[in-house]
Formats: sequence, structure tokens, C-alpha cells
Amino acid sequence: MSIDSLRRSARETVSGLPQGFWWLWLSTLVNRTGAFVLTFLSLYLTVELGHSAWFAGLVVALHGLGGVAGSPLGGLLTDRWGRRPTMVTMHLAAAACAAALAVVTSAWAIATAVLLMGVAMQAVRPSINATIADMVPAHDVRRAYALNYWALNLGFAIASIGGGAAAFLGYRTLFVVDAVATTLCAVIVFLRLPETRPESRTDTAGEPVVEEKVSMLTVLRDAPFRTLVLLNLLVCLVFTAPWIGLPLTMANQGLSPSSYGVVIAINGIVIVGFQLLVNKLTDKRSPVLLLTLSALLFAVGTGATALAGSPVAFAATVVVWTVGEMIHVPTNAAATARLAPEHARGRYQGVMGMSWAVAGFVAPIGAGAIVGGPGPDVLWAATAAIGVVAAAGYYTRLRKALADEPVATAAPAAPAETAPVATAAKDAESSPVGA
Repeated sequence: MSIDSLRRSARETVSGLPQGFWWLWLSTLVNRTGAFVLTFLSLYLTVELGHSAWFAGLVVALHGLGGVAGSPLGGLLTDRWGRRPTMVTMHLAAAACAAALAVVTSAWAIATAVLLMGVAMQAVRPSINATIADMVPAHDVRRAYALNYWALNLGFAIASIGGGAAAFLGYRTLFVVDAVATTLCAVIVFLRLPETRPESRTDTAGEPVVEEKVSMLTVLRDAPFRTLVLLNLLVCLVFTAPWIGLPLTMANQGLSPSSYGVVIAINGIVIVGFQLLVNKLTDKRSPVLLLTLSALLFAVGTGATALAGSPVAFAATVVVWTVGEMIHVPTNAAATARLAPEHARGRYQGVMGMSWAVAGFVAPIGAGAIVGGPGPDVLWAATAAIGVVAAAGYYTRLRKALADEPVATAAPAAPAETAPVATAAKDAESSPVGA
């Protein structure tokens, strides 16, 4: 492939999206560029404050537990209150928690701040994902989610490098920088992003159309979406396991922590370097086939970890499941937006985000217990089996629900006062990752 064709492909990947999307993209990049808390929290607790590794693990798990509550809360607020106010409020709440961590030192105060931060960080994601679905034409939604996910990982890579270089300033300084970056993100959303929540529809006589009320229970009764959520939970369990199991497995083979650092860095490098290319190759493909393929890549990548015996081999397994991650995250978000009624996008994204948060809480505990008990090989065999089950589920259970491509339509026009901006995450994890 020539340089010119690469440039043309890159232009096609980023062209045609509304201005409002790029302000949202910028806010994601700014937010993640300052994401220092989770990256350095365990070191801060153990090295700086002298807490045990057990306490550090518990505090990180509390962040995931907060996300379990924050995701449906954010979805509810997104639909009832609006996308923009939910984003601004939750970003400011997360900034306040980061600032608090720079000040408090007691165990209870730290645990409370991290728990509330988990709530706020996960609560903002349904509003981001709903905003993308609101403002981007249906045929470009998956591409938009992929670009936003790329911004998230690009920002996180910058934060990891910059935070490591600036750690000599002290962990508290990094937490303050995190708070400032998150506040700046909120300012960008407040000043540049219009509210995109769909207005009430009217009939031909001009009378308002009464929309069917959608509660969280209603969302869970939606059989195709419920299946999508459960299968995503399985994939999330597989995706989260290596972040705990991989360093323990490498340590059991006598490899150094620095080796693990190099191996896991491959994940971010591959995403930052190749997300746009993967998105180009998979654009317009069947969502069911993409979800099936991504689950199989997770199964093969994590399962092959049991066979690895060198840093190079471990790095190869990371590459495989990272490609699965790049395919799965935007495709799953787009499938969620597609199955959700327009007036309930926040609730649907909130329930989907909860599956990421549950996996972020359960998988680290389970992976650690399995490695410490039956052993690493059992963990990787289990992740491979779960990935295969998820792939079979996507292919057999969702072919009808996601069979036909949505009709390409223009994005709704913005209000007159914001005419330049057309009228739209996973965490997670991030989730912790977004994962």
C-alpha cells in the first residue's frame, strides 16, 4: 500500500463527521491525557502511604464497584436530564474526586473518593455514547465510536508516558493535573457541545406524540438487547482477565515486571497505531460477523497465553486479543445504539456500560483466585472457552436482530443558534479500560 493510498484512507476515515463530534472527540482526548489516578493509584497507596497490596487491590475494585452503580445512573440522567448536563456534572464530580485524592490520607477517605470517582466516570459514558448516536448519521455511527475509542487510547498512552516522566513531582501533583484535565474536558463540553437529546415528536396535526415509557426493567425485557448485554459481559470477562492474570503468569515463569510492562504496552501501541486501519478494513461489515470474529480473537489470544514461554510469545498473544478489542468496542457500542429507541438511548447505553463495570469488578478477583488456586493454565483455558461460547452466541442469537444494515440518513439539524454543529462511550473502562 502506497503512502498516497494510506493518506487517502486516513482522510476517508475521519471525513464527513459533524463538527460537534470532533469537539466531543477533543474532550475525550483531553480527559484521558490527564488520566493519572488509576494508573498510579496502587503505587501511591503502597509506596507513598505505606498501605498493603491487599488494600490497594480493594480500593481499585471499589472503583469498578462504583461503575456498576454509575452506569445505569448515568443512563437515566442522560435520557431525563439531558446529555450535556450529565456530561458536565459527572466530569466535574470526577475532577473533584481526583482533587480530593491529592489531599486526603485516611484509608476511609481514599476508599470513598475512589468509589465516588468510579460512579462519576462510568456515569458519563452513556451520555457520550448517546450523543454520538444522536449527532452522527446511522451509517457512520460505528466509525464515530471507533474514532472516539482511538482518542481514549491515544490520551491514555500520553498520560502513561507523561505520568511516568513526571512522577518525580509527586503523586499528589499528578492527581491535581488529572483534576484540571477533567475540568477542562467539562468546559469544552459546556462551551462547544450542544444538547442533542431528541425533542418530543409531533404528529401531522402538530400534537405531541406520547412516547412509550422506558424503565430499566423495560430495557432488560428487550430480548435481543439483553442477549447483547450478556454476551458482552462474557467478552468483558475475557478481556479483563489478562490485566490481572498476565503479570501473574509471567511472574510464575520467572519473567521480570519490566518484561510485563513491555508486553502490556503492546496493547496501547497497537490501538494507537492501527485503530484507524482496522476501522477502515471492517467498515460496512456485518456487525454480527464482526462481534463473532472479535470474540474468537479474544478466545485465541487469551487461550494461547497458556502456551507462551517468552516475552515475544506473550506479546504475540496480546496483539491477537488487542485486534479483537479494536473490532469489538466500536461494533458493540454501535449495536447498542441501533437496538435502542431514540428516546431511551441513555438507558440502553447505561445497561450496556454496567456489563463492563461488572466485569471490571468480578474478573480481577476471579482471575487472581484461579491463578493462585488451580493455576494459570486453567484461567487461560477458561477464557478461551468463554470466548468461544460468546462467539457462538453472537452468531446464532443475534443474526436476525442485527441482520439488516440501518438506512443511511442525514443527522438531524442543530438548533439555529448552534447551526455549525450538527445534532451521539466503554467504559469502559474502563470501564477501567473502557474497557
